[in-house]
Amino acid sequence: MLQVGLSLPGSPGGAAGGFPRAERDGGEDTGTGREEFGSSPVTIVVTSEADSWDTDASSCAGCGQFVDWDRMPDPQRPAQIPQDILSKPQKELKKLAREGCWATSHALRARLYHQLIQQVSCRLITPDALVYRDVASRLFGKPGGSSHPLPEFLEGCPMPTYCLNPEGVTALKKILICVGNLFPDITYSPILPSLVALLLHYSEDEAQCFESISRLLASNAPHTSYIDQSFLAHQASCMTFGDLANKHCPAAHKLIASASENVFEVYSEWLSWLFHDLPFAYAIRVLDVFLLEGQKVLYRIALALLKQFRLSGSSAEPEGTDIKADLQAFVQNIAEHVTVDKLLERAFGIRLFSRKEIWLLQMANRKALMERGITMVQSRQPFHLAVDMQNFSSSIVTTQEMRLVWSWIPERFSLFPPLLLFSTSQDGCSLQRFYTCCEGYEPTVLLIQTTEGEVCGAFLSSDWSERKKSGATSAFFGTGECFVFTVRPEAERYEWVFIKQPELAKAVPRSRQRSPSPSPDSRPGSCPGSPSSSSSRLTVPTPLRKGRLSPFLAVRHFLLPSKTASMFMSGSREGIVIGGGGGQALSLDADLLWGHTEHCETFDNPPLCQEDFKVQLLEVWGFQSA
Repeated sequence: MLQVGLSLPGSPGGAAGGFPRAERDGGEDTGTGREEFGSSPVTIVVTSEADSWDTDASSCAGCGQFVDWDRMPDPQRPAQIPQDILSKPQKELKKLAREGCWATSHALRARLYHQLIQQVSCRLITPDALVYRDVASRLFGKPGGSSHPLPEFLEGCPMPTYCLNPEGVTALKKILICVGNLFPDITYSPILPSLVALLLHYSEDEAQCFESISRLLASNAPHTSYIDQSFLAHQASCMTFGDLANKHCPAAHKLIASASENVFEVYSEWLSWLFHDLPFAYAIRVLDVFLLEGQKVLYRIALALLKQFRLSGSSAEPEGTDIKADLQAFVQNIAEHVTVDKLLERAFGIRLFSRKEIWLLQMANRKALMERGITMVQSRQPFHLAVDMQNFSSSIVTTQEMRLVWSWIPERFSLFPPLLLFSTSQDGCSLQRFYTCCEGYEPTVLLIQTTEGEVCGAFLSSDWSERKKSGATSAFFGTGECFVFTVRPEAERYEWVFIKQPELAKAVPRSRQRSPSPSPDSRPGSCPGSPSSSSSRLTVPTPLRKGRLSPFLAVRHFLLPSKTASMFMSGSREGIVIGGGGGQALSLDADLLWGHTEHCETFDNPPLCQEDFKVQLLEVWGFQSA
């Protein structure tokens, strides 16, 4: 068995037997005003060898017994705490938690945590406090020193102790060992030690803390997750965060992509920012909202940290910097940049899609990882931005430019290296040859170099064979994951307008989940031979094939105010069109020689190069599966 332990002193130091007197009485702390964030650093201890420790060190009861009060920040002191706070409806509780009401009193926070966790819907058979006492007695019943390794699923995971005293660190280890004993299905859970440590600050005893963490582990609420319990689930959540960062923090994402060889490795630390690097006063506020709202709020707060990092100018010069270390240092010193209240305010100002849509994206990322064979802990591999610097060769873009384009595509596709499907230099300037080479592949990346040296293109989510479903008409198809971009002279991406402004669209009622049709007045391309869009029969194909792209961002999930806002891609014998509504982002003629670009409603883009251009080279890249 793996011997992993936490170094502990042989006997506990003197610790408070509960919250300060005023806190135990339910009033406000009457301390003399220490700084809100405390002055003592939080020590993180991780060792790789087993150790002997005193299993009797945390046997007494009373809230606050596990806390080193010299390191604990004082509660904030607002004018008034609502007397009936525990009976507030869920919506109002969320508002109070986001505003920091929990932080007014340690005792209040302890009561609220217990109540909120008891309301979590979980499996029928879930270990509780009585089960913990029985198992702990069996495992640690012998008085004096005893050697027990931490569960194998915690290998390599950080072990924050926050403001715990030696008794608390002992209790943390005992609870994790019992979790490993009673939840044998857990194979990987890096945030579990942090959550246990935070809950211990506000638990009456070990048994209550164990019951709380058990309920979070056993939660069965639909589309809600609290704690990832496998390497696959954890990696999928990291990929999902990468997707969300790509969409909601484009400036920070571009900075990271330019400074890091492996963007995924940077994003794989996103949970560590929240539950390892953040100071206790920030981390506990994250826990406040997490217990009420689940994993979605973690995405929000991590995105807010990423945005703040970009605004702080911590890595204004990406060349030669260690972006991963810079991010960690920034989060650890977050108090120098933004208050916890302002951080949460910015986090909840980010307009994410619904919990269900994020869950669907996470499931799609899980599926991609499984298809790639990445299901269990293994030595890290650069499977994000899988562009081989040695072997990649394009006549249009450099390897570094392709890596930037690859960083923009959804995580589940960037696992796979690019595969050249079509090139005018090799396959000739034939639209029919273009279709023949590209059909059967989705998604694809289109790259165009003009005779003026400009480079632009598009990420296209659907198989070009979809065009055949509309018969002789030029129908639009694709999903909201399509986007257009420029590479030279400036690199920029233009996504579906509803990614930037999801509030413009409403969820489609189940009885009406069908794709809207674009209006018939779309302008035809102005270049010679460009495809006509004048047909009054232009339609968006109805539901996508099962098992294709994730429903995340699929048009059928939105009630769009404009019928021209979902015109992603279209193909006919006369040419291809990408983006529509008031204009076309890109259009190419049947000879793939002449093109046109202008602003369109779907992507809200400017012209991607000179409006009327001649094609010098065109390439289409697919994704090479394992």
